[in-house]
Amino acid sequence: MKPAVIIIGGTDSSGGAGISRDMATLTELECEARPVVTAVTAQTDMAVHAVTAISPDQVAQQLSAALASGPVGAIKTGMLHSAESVVAIADVLRDFSAIPLVIDPVLVSSSGTPLLSPDGIAALKTHLLPLCTLVTPNLPEAQMLTGSKQPEQQARALLELGTTGVLIKGGHGVGDASIDRLFQANLRTREFASPRLNATLRGTGCMLASAIAANLALGIDVGQACSEGKQFIGKKLQRTLSQV
Repeated sequence: MKPAVIIIGGTDSSGGAGISRDMATLTELECEARPVVTAVTAQTDMAVHAVTAISPDQVAQQLSAALASGPVGAIKTGMLHSAESVVAIADVLRDFSAIPLVIDPVLVSSSGTPLLSPDGIAALKTHLLPLCTLVTPNLPEAQMLTGSKQPEQQARALLELGTTGVLIKGGHGVGDASIDRLFQANLRTREFASPRLNATLRGTGCMLASAIAANLALGIDVGQACSEGKQFIGKKLQRTLSQV
């Protein structure tokens, strides 16, 4: 039987990100996807035109039903939209702390549209990060969450909120290599490097977090799950270059 991964996030009518990307990634990695929708968006690769929120009660009901539908190997969150939905999700997940939880902190769209309100960010830090196995911010997200520009300080601040792992992604950095850094207890660090490619692909954050969640559901430890997720994204970017 394929392991099941619950994916919590928004829809993307362009198919470029969100639950569409999550489902495609999990299918490729031979996991079952159980979607929980927090918001329906109307968007293209260039802009978000509209967002319709799903009520927090409905989000909680979807999540409870997904959890009741059989064994779950991992849970991954993406766009959560509001503080109320964050709290509703956390209220359900407190009873399922043994299931690995990967949080992709989707704060702003690729085109610059805010996707989580300021009080939603506060709720994420207060209610959901303490339940988290791994949070996967890119450099701008890590700064928004912590107020710091230094990766070590960012990681320390996030670990102090209760998460057991922080993967700070280096895709927005500079240099010939894109370096993701995994911080765990006592700021123990592991780095995952790949060549920085001149390729653009929306939804890479969704794909990476989903790939890591899939690997955790398959019984792989966090460090190796991050390493294999990084390789998965690298192959996708290489494929994008080969199609140009």
